[in-house]
Amino acid sequence: MSPHAIVKNSTNQWWKNATVYQVYPASFKDSNGDGWGDIPGLISKVDYLKDLGVDVVWLSPMFESPQCDMGYDISDYEEVYAPYGTVKDVEDLVAACHERGMKLILDLVANHTSDQHAWFKESRSSKDNPKRDWYFWRPARYDENGNRLPPTNYRSYFAGGTWTWDETTQEYYLHLYAKEQPDLNWDNPETRQAIYKSAMRFWLDKGIDGFRVDTVNKYSKHVDFPDAPITDLKNYIQPARHLFCNGPRIHEFLREMHDEVLSHYDVMTVGELSNTPDPQHVLRYVSAAAKQLDMVFQFDMIHLGMGHGLEDKYDFTPWALTRLKQIVKKWQQFIDGTDGWTTVFCENHDNGRAVSRYGSDAPQHRETSAKMLAVMQTTLTGTLFLYQGQEIGMINAPKNWPIDEYKDIEGLNYYKEADRQSNEGVDPTRRARIMRGLQILARDHSRLPMQWDDSEYAGFGTAAPWMRVHDLYKEINVARQTGDPNSVLSFYKRALQLRKEYAELFIHGSFKLYDGENENTFVFEKVGKGPGGNGEERALVALNFSKDVQPFSMVERARDMKLLLSTHAESVSESLLPFEGRVYVTERSGLVN
Repeated sequence: MSPHAIVKNSTNQWWKNATVYQVYPASFKDSNGDGWGDIPGLISKVDYLKDLGVDVVWLSPMFESPQCDMGYDISDYEEVYAPYGTVKDVEDLVAACHERGMKLILDLVANHTSDQHAWFKESRSSKDNPKRDWYFWRPARYDENGNRLPPTNYRSYFAGGTWTWDETTQEYYLHLYAKEQPDLNWDNPETRQAIYKSAMRFWLDKGIDGFRVDTVNKYSKHVDFPDAPITDLKNYIQPARHLFCNGPRIHEFLREMHDEVLSHYDVMTVGELSNTPDPQHVLRYVSAAAKQLDMVFQFDMIHLGMGHGLEDKYDFTPWALTRLKQIVKKWQQFIDGTDGWTTVFCENHDNGRAVSRYGSDAPQHRETSAKMLAVMQTTLTGTLFLYQGQEIGMINAPKNWPIDEYKDIEGLNYYKEADRQSNEGVDPTRRARIMRGLQILARDHSRLPMQWDDSEYAGFGTAAPWMRVHDLYKEINVARQTGDPNSVLSFYKRALQLRKEYAELFIHGSFKLYDGENENTFVFEKVGKGPGGNGEERALVALNFSKDVQPFSMVERARDMKLLLSTHAESVSESLLPFEGRVYVTERSGLVN
């Protein structure tokens, strides 16, 4: 056991009160002028994160990788991708965070590896290789005309099928994502032990403080691999998420991971839990008694605007505020009376920017809607996760950027599929529809370089970055907002301070929705323990999600409360200005103004 290892116990739950900040290494800060962000660049900004109010830094994959999927295709868990730095740089980052009372978590990507990983190279070398069963290999099927077919008809997350033919051994291998990302076979106990050693203990013993666990509910598949039912008549490949999400052994695997590895360290885990809409099933993952995960990301809110089903993900569908409110209510209340925990987030590396999706990125509204979303996020129950640039109100790439500016493999694959379908007359309007969806929802929007100042390349580095800098970087950047008391950045600092000051109310309090059918405003109440655990405190949060002035239906209740935080310096109590957000609390002695 490492000198950092501390046996985990149910009373040491520092992660509940934490604000976590996700760093996408390629796009955060370039220290050496090669166009790629890197770990030394992140180290140079740790004081910035500390000043913001961050408790935990989450560093997205920085491992050795061919970068087919921006590092989520790992070829060596124990090495760092050279443009990002070295293992020593990660050790220095751990030290820099710990010296400031902060913690560091990494991504655990263990559903799949790169096809360049040594394990897969061995696995594909022959049918009798000892690592053959570390991945999923299956023989071909054939139709009535003798044409070769893959073992199943599953659609992948990146468009196309989930099986790729390998000439060497004349079999197919499974990949839920890109063909360069073969799925690991968790049913093989040797595979699991290798993951625990190489992907987990190697880094835990260097002092990291936990993991964000990628694609956590896909480890267990239905290994008899039945065909998916035909629901998409236009394609051979079919949606099949129910056959590879939340599989029959998933809870067994996660309990083993906890007992054999995680329980020996004082760490946090947060799982990426897609396609699990039932709160009772989510509780099976996050119940403290279950000893699997501390919390998960549930994606109902993130999926707003996405089309119906995996095949139509980027076919944008307008959504209603009533739907957003019901989603928030559902995932705020599902832990009531349980030993489970939840998360709060509205941005990450896989989605468009929150201001552009839930607020307005029009010049007259983008700052106020960014602040309004900050009010919502910082007053909700659970561990708060922010994504780089969220704190300055970064927005989506301009809609006039052509598809050539997009880099993400998923978005490009969807566009190529739509382009083919349009050209072949299968769906003549699909290319335009998918492009519109990408302009709103694409993963690329969150991956634009961080906007530090108004110098060339937005202060990201001294050379042209791997991805184009946003056209508005001179208007939206850290330097411009630092020291400005009315900036989005200053507002986030204030809101994060109040979240800590009123932790029992905002982080741990219970949630109640008001006026659920209103399509313009979102009003909710939080109830929690008072200072020192004495008595009860209440907060009333009012958010205007529209571009128009809206009546404030709870004005009478608010009259007996203290205005704690507002997006606007001046407003009318009976009305909410466009994208205004307010927080009222019951009076408390020693209130910080």
